[in-house]
Amino acid sequence: MYEELLGEIGFYRLLLRFDEDLAAATRALGCWRCGKALHVADFRRKPRGVPPGLGERYRERFSFCCADRQCRKRCTCPSLRFLSRKVYLAAVVVLVSALRCGSTPRRLRYLQELVGVSRRTILRWRLWWLEVFTETPFWRAVAGTLLPPLERSQLPASLLGRFAGTAGERLLALLRYLAPISSESAGWAG
Repeated sequence: MYEELLGEIGFYRLLLRFDEDLAAATRALGCWRCGKALHVADFRRKPRGVPPGLGERYRERFSFCCADRQCRKRCTCPSLRFLSRKVYLAAVVVLVSALRCGSTPRRLRYLQELVGVSRRTILRWRLWWLEVFTETPFWRAVAGTLLPPLERSQLPASLLGRFAGTAGERLLALLRYLAPISSESAGWAG
């Protein structure tokens, strides 16, 4: 069910449209420091786990820079495609990590082959969810609002399970939920 999303081009295109909307909203707000206009200052990423056929636009991280030469603060807007500085796409990090919870060695090999991620990287993501993510200001702010409390040892699968709908709707809802930690400019990144 979730494995199919990893190669679903339409889902990734939807994430790009949402990121474009987030970028437009961020730009409309102006500079977070001085309030002046923001200029486009997108930068290229080299994300891994990108299904073929998405084009070069998918590799751009939407970002802005203050138009005032005295300020010039950069503002990288939240994203549903990128999870902070992670090299793999956010959907890949979330799904592979969630599917890793309780997976068999055979399933782990399948996931490794499907997105080209090493076992070591999957284990590193597991540590990130359990040790880094749970110490972020974002998690500390929202963890107490989740009732009943989540099973931390099963993150992100336990968090993904809190959302309703199809596999795609659940993943989309979780990526929206995690969007604040996708950018250090938002102040929640971990």
